[in-house]
Amino acid sequence: MSLVAPLFDGLSLGLAGDGDGDAPAGFATGRLARGLLLRDNECELAEEGVGFGVPILKRGLETIFPGRLAVAERKTGSGRTISATFDLNLVERLATPGSRSLSSPALYTAKNALAALHRRAPVLRAPLTGISSALRRSFGWVTTFEEAGEGVRLTLTYTIAGARGRLQVAVDATALPADGATTVVVMNEQGAGAFDCYRDSSGGALRGAAIGTWDEVAAARASFVCEARRVAFSLGQVAGARLYRGRELIGSRVAWAGFGYSFPAALGTMAYELRIERLTEADPARASALPTTAAAP
Repeated sequence: MSLVAPLFDGLSLGLAGDGDGDAPAGFATGRLARGLLLRDNECELAEEGVGFGVPILKRGLETIFPGRLAVAERKTGSGRTISATFDLNLVERLATPGSRSLSSPALYTAKNALAALHRRAPVLRAPLTGISSALRRSFGWVTTFEEAGEGVRLTLTYTIAGARGRLQVAVDATALPADGATTVVVMNEQGAGAFDCYRDSSGGALRGAAIGTWDEVAAARASFVCEARRVAFSLGQVAGARLYRGRELIGSRVAWAGFGYSFPAALGTMAYELRIERLTEADPARASALPTTAAAP
C-alpha cells in the first residue's frame, strides 16, 4: 500500500508500506523500511533520510533497524490517521561488493564502539570519519543490512492535519520484550542536500557540517530549513525523552538531516508533534527559528 497525504502549498507526505525499503538506488539504507517522506510538488526531499516517525532499537552498542512495514489508514474528519507497524529485524554489516558480509564479532564490537565515540566526542568526528572512509576504500567495504534473527514489532500512529502542516506521532513500545532493547530512538529525517540549515528557539543557527552528526538539543524547539525551497520542519522537547539533531553528507553514500527522540524502552509510550512550514520571507536566511508560514495556524 502506498499513501500520499497532501499538506498545503504543493507540499505532501508519502508513505510506502507492505514491503521492504525504498530509498533511492545507491544508498545502503535502500533495505530499510521508511516513514513519511516530504515532497515539494514533484521533488522528493528525503534523499537517504528514513523519513518522519521511524523507530530503531538499541541493545547496548548494537542497533536494530526496521526492514518491513505494514500500514493501515482511516480518515478522521479533515485529517488522516495511519497505523504503521515496523518489523525491526535488521543489523548493519560490512561487505565487499558481490560477496557475503564480514562475520567477525570483534570487528562489529569495535565498529559499534567507534560509532558511539563518534556521537559522544564532536572533536573526534572528522578524524574518525576520515579513518572510516580510508578503510572502506582500502578494503572495498560497503554498508549492507542483514536479518538479525527473530525481529520485534513496534507500532506508530501518524495523525496528519494536512492544511495546518501538523503531524502527530504516537509511539507504542509496550510490547517490546523486557529483556531486549534498552533504548528506543524515533528518527525524523529528510535529505541532507536539501536541509542544510539548523535553527532553534534559543537563537542557535548552524549550517552544513557545523550542525554535527548527533548532538543533543537543549532549546525548547528546533528546526531544519531547506532554504532553496523555503521549507522547514521542527520538533519540540518531550518529557521523558531526549532530542538530538544530526546531519551527514558523505559523497553519494550518506545524505540525511533531522532529529531523533531517544527514550528508555521501559517508558513504553511517547508522543510528539512535528510541524512542517513554508517560509514566507523573501530571504529565508534571515528567517527566525520558527518562521511564519503559509499553513493555517
